[in-house]
Amino acid sequence: MPVRITLDHLLSERGMTGKELAMRIGISETQLSLFRSGKVRGIRFATLARMCAVLECRPGDLLDYAFNASDLDSAKDG
Repeated sequence: MPVRITLDHLLSERGMTGKELAMRIGISETQLSLFRSGKVRGIRFATLARMCAVLECRPGDLLDYAFNASDLDSAKDG
């Protein structure tokens, strides 16, 4: 998948654990782990906003994208 989660890098820069972030934003460690691994299909904007507030970042700091021409294929979206 061309969209990558860069949360681990931010956590490392901030000297924070995933467990601490999960506690501070009010989600389970399991849910945070699923986000970190890219195994979720979506995230609530409110959760994203809390992550950004705690990590003092912008949403784009949590995600990265590498262009893939197949992303333009609308037939994949069903």
